[in-house]
Amino acid sequence: MTINKLENHIICEDVERIISEDLPWEKLRGSTALVTGASGMIPSYVLYTLLGLNDSMDMGIKVIALVRNEEKARRILGSVLERDDVELIAQDVSIPLDYDGDIDYIFHGGSAARPREHSATPTATIRANLVGTFNLLDLAVSSHAKSFVLMSSSEVYGQVPAGTKSISETDYGYLDCLNPRSCYSEGKRAAETICASFMAQYGIDCKTPRFAHIYGPGLGLNDGRVQADFAANVFRGEDIVMNSDGSSMRSYTYVGDAVSGIFYILLKGSETAYNVADSDNTISIRQLAEAFLASRPEKNLKLVMNIDQSKKASYNPAAFIGLDNSKLKALGWAPKVSVAEGTGRMISHYEITEKA
Repeated sequence: MTINKLENHIICEDVERIISEDLPWEKLRGSTALVTGASGMIPSYVLYTLLGLNDSMDMGIKVIALVRNEEKARRILGSVLERDDVELIAQDVSIPLDYDGDIDYIFHGGSAARPREHSATPTATIRANLVGTFNLLDLAVSSHAKSFVLMSSSEVYGQVPAGTKSISETDYGYLDCLNPRSCYSEGKRAAETICASFMAQYGIDCKTPRFAHIYGPGLGLNDGRVQADFAANVFRGEDIVMNSDGSSMRSYTYVGDAVSGIFYILLKGSETAYNVADSDNTISIRQLAEAFLASRPEKNLKLVMNIDQSKKASYNPAAFIGLDNSKLKALGWAPKVSVAEGTGRMISHYEITEKA
């Protein structure tokens, strides 16, 4: 099975774009890589990229895909799991992994990313980030791993001062540790500290890409974030109804560009934490909705504004906080996919994999 025979040509093209980057891919030759949360949006793209390297460069990488739900993983990853260079392990990341053999690279993406999960199951959310990270770093030590990648989040920055327009990797704000919703933010913060502790005590090379507002293939239609909601509306032929004026600004990063950033950080980065964000695609939520609608003009869908005028004054018309990506760009990384292209690719992915 070659990369060109992946069932989904959208993902195939994305992977080809990633592995065409001018990176020292040879560092990965003959290695064993563990990817946790392997059926999730970002981790699955890491898995596909490693397999793409095998297909295009004969890299001989063995990929261990760790998932919590085997049925879901088989539905999402399909025949990729039947490849000889892939091993599927189904268990919770908070349970120590009993693996007989060395692991060279660990990509830890096993974490509850959907906001509704943070509210519904806060203990499971924080456990995956704390206990799971401890378990995997213990495994990294016993396996003499070369690098450990923690897929982190911009939520580690907490509440930054009013008026902040750009957040660098050293800017940290307040988090209410007694708010159960902080289970994700505090969990990611603690996971980063755990990484720093293992670096200091055991010399494990840890890298922590921090993501914000990632979209693209692999994001569930029922995810709950606006980029998933808008994609679901267009895919199902529904008008997009907005209950705010949609003026809040965000930097939306296509998943292929985000995963390209991971490999730039892993293979070229000399520091631990890097922001991964496409500042070139900083747009309002309303503009994002319009981009999704424009991706399928033949459906003649509309943007419907359903704003309660009595509450309009409560909206912040200029709310914007972006991540400073200058450190990542200094490594040579640059985003390739615009919002106009990325939204269309995301819808095309659903048209291939889902039923309306």
